[in-house]
Amino acid sequence: MFAKKILGSVAVAAFAASLAGGAMAGDKDSRWERNHPRREQVNDRLTNQNRRIHQEVKEGELTHGQAAALHNKDRQIRQEERMMASQNGGHITRQEQRTLNQQENAVSRQIGH
Repeated sequence: MFAKKILGSVAVAAFAASLAGGAMAGDKDSRWERNHPRREQVNDRLTNQNRRIHQEVKEGELTHGQAAALHNKDRQIRQEERMMASQNGGHITRQEQRTLNQQENAVSRQIGH
């Protein structure tokens, strides 16, 4: 009986620690979002486009080859975003954001046309 209580306490403690760790990670993410709003916007669009590409393949609107080409273009945009940020203390300028969004617009028009 004593062993069951200890095991139960350990399980509860592990669960509580996992919840606290998740909350701390969430705080870190939101802090990054507040400190890098332009990068967050660009990366959110890239994530959304990735989801759209997968959906279009699932629906038969895009072939796997077309999807791979679009993913490659998005990967290049994300790489360019990281390079821009590395040259500016982790941030991107308004003009760099505009440039990246224009590139994303070109890819977006190819998804589900």
